[in-house]
Amino acid sequence: MTNPAPVKADLFVTCIIDQLFPEVGVSVVRVLRRLGVSVGFPEGQTCCGQAVYNSGYTREARELALRTLDEFENSDYVVVPSGSCSAMMRVFYLDLFEDEPELLARAESLSKRIYEFSEFLVNVLGVEEPGVEGSGSAVFHPGCHLLREMEVRDAPQSLLRAMPGLELKEMRNAETCCGFGGSFSVKLPHISEGMLSDKVSAVRDSGADTLVSCDMSCLMHIGGALRRQEPGVKIRHLAQVLDRETPSP
Repeated sequence: MTNPAPVKADLFVTCIIDQLFPEVGVSVVRVLRRLGVSVGFPEGQTCCGQAVYNSGYTREARELALRTLDEFENSDYVVVPSGSCSAMMRVFYLDLFEDEPELLARAESLSKRIYEFSEFLVNVLGVEEPGVEGSGSAVFHPGCHLLREMEVRDAPQSLLRAMPGLELKEMRNAETCCGFGGSFSVKLPHISEGMLSDKVSAVRDSGADTLVSCDMSCLMHIGGALRRQEPGVKIRHLAQVLDRETPSP
């Protein structure tokens, strides 16, 4: 009997991970390879266009989206370690090109191949046990786009619950926004700070020693406040938790 051909997937790394948290991208690749995935990385990729799209710059967003369509034209799967960027590519590209049939068809094709990291592990690879042990306790922050646009609810927590040695705790109002929202936190800082304060209180009250999410944008926002107010609480992208080679802080 011959072994089945490995699953092939290309990584869309996201701007924040590429520029600020490259170690998360390394963990994503290591986890995928450990699970038998052949990982590609189209080197011409840039921003998905979400930031300018959310700020109303549709023309600039289209230019970035077109580059993404070109770079991932032949990908079997595109794995995105971010609920917000994957939502841009799966959902909002369809809005960008709704009046252009040829480009819309390409966007629809790409949309069907876009998977957020945890979604890919559970729904494509069929992972039930990630094959790595954890330690301590954690709470999970789902992130708005992951929940509301990607409709990924159970995959990350199922992976965390399956890790021997890790206690997954409940967090009050876990599905409430952390207040980042990209430019929202800049345009409306006082509202953002209030939402962030509520999230930090919920993390603290959970008693967990680690906050886990699938979006480094949320973790960057919450993590800044945690470092000032609750320095004992670590922040980790899900990929880092599943990566047995991630060093302790």
